[in-house]
Amino acid sequence: MSNANIPCPRLPSQHVGEFSITAISDGYLDASLDFLANITPPEAAHIQSAAGISNPASIHINCYLIRGRGRTILIDAGAGGLNQWGGELEANLALAGVQPADIDTILLTHAHPDHIGGLLTASGEMAFANAELVVHQRELAFWKDDGHLGQASERARGNFLFARRMFERYRNNLRPFTSNDVLPGISAMPLPGHTVGHCGYRLDSVAGNLLIWGDIVHFPQIQIARPDVTIAFDHDPMLSAATRTKLLDVACSDNLMVAGMHLGALGFARIKRVGNDYSIAYEPLAAGKQELSC
Repeated sequence: MSNANIPCPRLPSQHVGEFSITAISDGYLDASLDFLANITPPEAAHIQSAAGISNPASIHINCYLIRGRGRTILIDAGAGGLNQWGGELEANLALAGVQPADIDTILLTHAHPDHIGGLLTASGEMAFANAELVVHQRELAFWKDDGHLGQASERARGNFLFARRMFERYRNNLRPFTSNDVLPGISAMPLPGHTVGHCGYRLDSVAGNLLIWGDIVHFPQIQIARPDVTIAFDHDPMLSAATRTKLLDVACSDNLMVAGMHLGALGFARIKRVGNDYSIAYEPLAAGKQELSC
């Protein structure tokens, strides 16, 4: 049967050197604005409303598919429906023509549940059976440390236990790293504060550069305008804010394209500055910058 009259889905995509990078949505989660510090909930809600965001507590979940040099790479795996968060990754990967078995490498920015929930199936098996799981050694060591587990709150304790279960399931496919060179053409960039081993991944070419910055922001409109605003999920809030402020300056000064796990569905953006204030400008979904799946 011909599909000529069926609308073709558009997935935001960019090219950097030999790589194509596609933003793959896993859906959304809700987090109370009360989780934010250094801003009142009414102030935060006003910023969200002024930006046209109808549900001010909604946080979008992105993953990033990278193809090139003979590899099919996924950066983070979303929440996978854990806690009724997300769960749309597999269906949206299929729109890009990719099945879980096609993924050969998964790069983790960190091991919070909305980034690793999609690594396990509902029955607890590996969702990406053919993938090598690559994670910073500091991040892996943190979640496996019994001392940190013993000091964790009840909510955080559940995160520890889930992360440990996931790492155990991928034990034979696991590659911790300590240097910044993780794959040919892709380098890790330590971005500490949100978690101990939180990092981004950078792709560079003569024509342009891209930094997939993980969880530098959860509420982009709020935290880019107000970099001092932290969230309860930050392991070290002061360090997280300092890392964000420094990175926003670099991204703006270098006109660096950024991607992030909690940016909007357009997935790719640049940081602009007017005076001392930063703002986010999403890359438009335009010809040559989208993945056509049919």
